Amino acid sequence: MLRHQDETSAAYDGVVELYASMFSSRLETRPFARNMIGTFAELVRATGNLRVADVGCGPGHLTALLHDLGMDAFGLDFSPGMIAHARQAHPGLRFEEVRMEALPVEDGALGGVLAHYSTIHTAPEELPALLAEQVRVLAPGGLLLVSFFGTEGPEPVRFDHKVAPAYSWPAEQFVELLAGAGFVTFARLLHDPASERGFLDTHLLARRT
Repeated sequence: MLRHQDETSAAYDGVVELYASMFSSRLETRPFARNMIGTFAELVRATGNLRVADVGCGPGHLTALLHDLGMDAFGLDFSPGMIAHARQAHPGLRFEEVRMEALPVEDGALGGVLAHYSTIHTAPEELPALLAEQVRVLAPGGLLLVSFFGTEGPEPVRFDHKVAPAYSWPAEQFVELLAGAGFVTFARLLHDPASERGFLDTHLLARRT
């Protein structure tokens, strides 16, 4: 498990500036994703716990957006290059280099977790442990917004992402994984193919039971 994570981290380290230039303003042309994040922030505010982790934060643009939406947001990523860029681009916010399956957060501390396309490089057999970690750090009733490439087939599909190998998921199967981890999915949005491969942009909002 550690080898492929190290390889993926190194791959992202090699594209930091290109990635940041492509994605830092991407939500300006992605109204569905932008509004799902806004809804997530509104629901987190309603819990009264504004602490939110942007897990797999990359260059930190969504951490900054969450901060602008009133969250006490911080960013976590396993790429040292991405964390260095995020700290430089957003000096007023906190960013840490971590593994997603070992978050440096106490049990039940957070009102929300954002996982915006940050689970796509996780192999199917490793995903339950990752989701269990997100459950661990959320307070009861805390919110998770997870976004990923969706497929209409019956099983996850491994594909050659431009940075590192990745997986697309059938939404219903991902919902089942969330349920097994201790989440109740209460909203889902699937829309336009996210690439020439025909994968759907998929966003799931779930609450820790």
